[in-house]
Amino acid sequence: MFSYRIASLRRTLKHAVVGIHYREEIMLRPAPQDLPASLSAFIDYRKSGLSLNHVVGCPLDCGYCVRHLFNNYDMKKPHRIVPTSDAVEQLVHHWAFQAHNTPIQIFNRATDPFLPKVKEELFETLEALDLRGLANLVLIITRWHVTRDDVVRLDQLQHLRVTILCTWSGIEDDRLEPVDQSIAAKSLETLFEQSRRTRCVLYWRPLILGINDTDAHIEKAAQLSNIAHATAFTGLFLREEIRAHLRGLGLEDVYADVARRKVMPQELERRILSRSKASKLFRKTSCAVAHAWSTHDYNGHVGLPDLCDICPPEQVRRCKAVFVRPKLEEVLRLASIAGLDVEAVTVEGDRIFVSNSSEEQRYFLQHSLNFQVHDRAHPHRPGRHGRAEIGWTT
Repeated sequence: MFSYRIASLRRTLKHAVVGIHYREEIMLRPAPQDLPASLSAFIDYRKSGLSLNHVVGCPLDCGYCVRHLFNNYDMKKPHRIVPTSDAVEQLVHHWAFQAHNTPIQIFNRATDPFLPKVKEELFETLEALDLRGLANLVLIITRWHVTRDDVVRLDQLQHLRVTILCTWSGIEDDRLEPVDQSIAAKSLETLFEQSRRTRCVLYWRPLILGINDTDAHIEKAAQLSNIAHATAFTGLFLREEIRAHLRGLGLEDVYADVARRKVMPQELERRILSRSKASKLFRKTSCAVAHAWSTHDYNGHVGLPDLCDICPPEQVRRCKAVFVRPKLEEVLRLASIAGLDVEAVTVEGDRIFVSNSSEEQRYFLQHSLNFQVHDRAHPHRPGRHGRAEIGWTT
């Protein structure tokens, strides 16, 4: 802890010596007052964790970016909604936050956390959380440069369990993804070879049928998996706003329809699993992160055995060792905290069922109990692994 505080002090002194011009160079401009409400609310709960997004704006121009859904795609320069200190304070006092338990995501919705100016906000956020002694899992997704200096600074964190998920797709069409694929590959290599404490995951996404699923793509992903603590693969998130943008770029529809969930057709999954020699391969992000840290999956996916048929045996054992059906009294207590209708909550087999729920409510319950929580309106389809129904016949 002492050495960590000294390093932080040195950075502060360096900034002070260089003077105000340095601060002007690295400080982000404030976000406009007319920012969409969906982005102004910079904390939300997602399946991979409680998500903190107090910086918005990105110049990387990925055609399939979810910022299309927030009417924010044209904001190319990153902007800060609130100061980092305020963002951290609101995060740790969020009703759903639990010290040492709630998984956290940082800058995963509307920017890339390793962009030059955003990176300083990222480190300030991490260091502020770490100084509180919090041991929560932290997921950081990037397709940009992660340097040796970045790894050194990450490794100075003493409590947080940080995983960098390096997004690599192999997509060669700049309309879909203009970022050089070698950047993510190099970042993954730097993290794997240089880090002592920080974990890295190959985030193989988005896989799109007929676009980046050739034998050459699959072989390259297998090679990259050897310099990662785990590999997670997933499909394309395709909503109407994203499809309209891709059409405007002259791209033919990659799928016949849009969907609420990520699209990973049965044919595509079978091709990946039958041809890939990737090591430590997982269908779910939280499973890959858990394996990287030699712990159990906090989403309780082991309650859905069809998801786990590709997991390494040692990971299945870890998950089963802590998988316990919760008592109804505890489920109802947490459901009440989340504002769910407790009269509609039941525990059936290896999952909890709720009604009229939001993602925030379900994932709070799921992460608190390490047990799957499903809304009756969106039932789990065995064998489809939580993906959209596009391209599935069984």
